[in-house]
Amino acid sequence: MKPINLLKNIRSYNRRAWNHQAELGNQWTIPVDPQVIADARIGVFSILLTEQKPVPHDWFPPLAGLDVLCLACGGGQQGPVLAAAGARVTVLDNSPRQLERDRLVAKRDGLSLNTIEGDMRDLSAIKDESFDLIFHPVSNVFVPNIRPVWREAYRVLRPGSTLMSGFMNPVYYLFGTQEEEQTALVVKFSIPYSDPESLSAEELQVCEADGIPLEFGHSLTDQIGGQLEAGFKLTGFYEDIMPESPLSKYTSIYIATRAIKPSSAT
Repeated sequence: MKPINLLKNIRSYNRRAWNHQAELGNQWTIPVDPQVIADARIGVFSILLTEQKPVPHDWFPPLAGLDVLCLACGGGQQGPVLAAAGARVTVLDNSPRQLERDRLVAKRDGLSLNTIEGDMRDLSAIKDESFDLIFHPVSNVFVPNIRPVWREAYRVLRPGSTLMSGFMNPVYYLFGTQEEEQTALVVKFSIPYSDPESLSAEELQVCEADGIPLEFGHSLTDQIGGQLEAGFKLTGFYEDIMPESPLSKYTSIYIATRAIKPSSAT
């Protein structure tokens, strides 16, 4: 039998799972080294919304003095780089261990950086129109409903400000996420997809025992349409691959978007 309250308690489950991933040294939990920070201080930096392709530099406004929210973006990677490049950075993440990585880099390299433990769907601890840029790499895959993410992002951004987001192409979940499933290319699941509702009780028990975060495959209507519904205007788009996925031979695995909160004059 599947855990009755797993969907209800997904934030607690994924917090524990990401704390465990940090202890294991998952690639997204390894802080950048001091040279990366030194380069960013002179304006030379490269950061990721997805897995392989760096964010184009022309997507960024001038970073000096910019108020930046790194949303669900802990791990000591993007946040410290943006802080070293001159931004005033706040990192919000669900995992205390991930936030420790950001504080570690800040202390090591003399950076000013704020951290908040919280849910990407609920930014009630943040006042309206507090930020000039939100940097939101692939992470909304870990919550079942992403419409609140876009609405909250819109609320805490100032007019004319920017939202950069990375997310999964929903086709990734059609066949299952294991290598052998993606090689066989037999459709098993529908979109939107949900680990808690689609995996067997035995598979969920393995995930829990191994500290594997549970994922949700959101429709493009929710990913892109949700941003538009919240009030954003899309101004940039690119796709990226996941080298270890057999599906990358046929299609992109990741999508990145740049969106603007219109100014009050528009």
